[in-house]
Amino acid sequence: MKMLLVRKFRVLILMVFLVACTMHIMIDLLPRLERRGTEGRPGCSCPPPAAAPPRAAPRWPSKHTLRILQDFSAEPGSNLSSQSREAAERAAGGGGGGGGGGGGGAAAAGGRRLIAPGAPRPPPPAAAAAAAPLAALFQHPLYRAALPPLADGDLLFNVNSDIRFNPRAAEQPEWQNEDNEEFLPTGETSIDSYPNWLKFHIGINRYELYSRHNPAIEALLQDLVSQKITSVAMKSGGTQLKLIMTFQNYGQALFKPMKQTREQETPPDFFYFSDYERHNAEIAAFHLDRILDFRRVPPVAGRLVNMTREIRDVTRDKKLWRTFFISPANNICFYGECSYYCSTEHALCGKPDQIEGSLAAFLPDLSLAKRKTWRNPWRRSYHKRKKAEWEVDPDYCEEVKQTPPYDSGTRILDIMDMTVFDFLMGNMDRHHYETFEKFGNETFIIHLDNGRGFGKYSHDELSILVPLNQCCRIRKSTYLRLQLLAKEEYKLSLLMKESLLKDKIAPILYQPHLEAMDRRLRIVLKAVSDCIEKDGYDNVVENDFNTDVNTVTTER
Repeated sequence: MKMLLVRKFRVLILMVFLVACTMHIMIDLLPRLERRGTEGRPGCSCPPPAAAPPRAAPRWPSKHTLRILQDFSAEPGSNLSSQSREAAERAAGGGGGGGGGGGGGAAAAGGRRLIAPGAPRPPPPAAAAAAAPLAALFQHPLYRAALPPLADGDLLFNVNSDIRFNPRAAEQPEWQNEDNEEFLPTGETSIDSYPNWLKFHIGINRYELYSRHNPAIEALLQDLVSQKITSVAMKSGGTQLKLIMTFQNYGQALFKPMKQTREQETPPDFFYFSDYERHNAEIAAFHLDRILDFRRVPPVAGRLVNMTREIRDVTRDKKLWRTFFISPANNICFYGECSYYCSTEHALCGKPDQIEGSLAAFLPDLSLAKRKTWRNPWRRSYHKRKKAEWEVDPDYCEEVKQTPPYDSGTRILDIMDMTVFDFLMGNMDRHHYETFEKFGNETFIIHLDNGRGFGKYSHDELSILVPLNQCCRIRKSTYLRLQLLAKEEYKLSLLMKESLLKDKIAPILYQPHLEAMDRRLRIVLKAVSDCIEKDGYDNVVENDFNTDVNTVTTER
């Protein structure tokens, strides 16, 4: 009897093990089975993707060769280089270049809008018809000042020795030299054949993320909205959901989905640390940074993404995949995993499966270009009741200026630039900032993570300007550009509106937000004027020019 019970117990254990194995196999196969049955699925009313014409094999090197050139995150400590990407392309180009994600995505949406019905989307060609003011701004002498001569130590990468981009060395048997591409004597391809994300990385130097007239930036913006998405994964860390998207050319970008319509303001009872991260704020921040001539925000573009073909069907992140569901309105929704707003009640839903978002190009991988993270001296307390030291000590800046790296060099002036930038956007969430470690303390601050800007157009948060009011320091180049943008012929709101119309999901900002920037610009100029009246022009305005505005000193 005892032996019989033992045998029955062994059989039971074996059956449980077989059931568990079967379940694991089914979980792995389920995504592929659902993709095959997409046409007959009742939950999605979108038409099946048309078969793409045969394409030549991609001419990019091995994904392992390029993997090291990119960073999964805009934040240090989140370099998730272990995330997998799809190895093979599918014959049906569901999310192909220019199809489901970029300008073609808007047409495929069949008139469905993700913004209020009363705010129709102007056609992007209108930007070309009214390009004169923005073009005139960039031709102004203040926007043509030359940088100091760049030595080898001023470049983030030395193309000849640090970066190898040799398709033949990638051992890709499917790679063919169909275009008779010329190779250098070393066996490397010329820089013109590099993908645009790599050109962007190569162009980074001590003084800027990209040059004023770098054609690769416009091409990269186009890539962000047209390249086929081959892999999607959730970004770890952070308070709200962000996705890491990998493209067919091995470029990568950080996707922030739409959570609010253009005209919605941050609720007055929300703390700054629990505010939504807005996709349109990331896009507008890139354009504002460029108009201010800082060029410290990585390229960002808006894109309509098909949640079924370009997220769910290409992700290998099971935690993300499991959060997809069909809403009572028959829309595709998902919520992912994060600290805030990742639940069924805060799910992101398409129309029926189209979702709008921002895509920010990645910076180079931390293994190639280390970045140092600095605590912002004017960081807020991130507490419901406590105040930070700078909020109660009017002489706080004097302490900061005696502390490295703010006691020498240009770092304190970089903080003032960032303060102006944040105040114009209304961004209160600047707790840390980053610099490239290679350049030491004599380099610019990278303006990352701007999603909490443009939350309120009816309120100007004057506490953001405290660093400027306490320190009374500003670059002459910054001050002169702010004065220029306050003039009627170079009005900041008009320039921003024109620049943003180039984006595929325009309009980006609600009109009151544009008008608020003009109002805040006047407040900044009034603050600088008060400082000059109190301390004198030479003690407030730091001259970073030589004898004229066409030459910038090597001091910067």
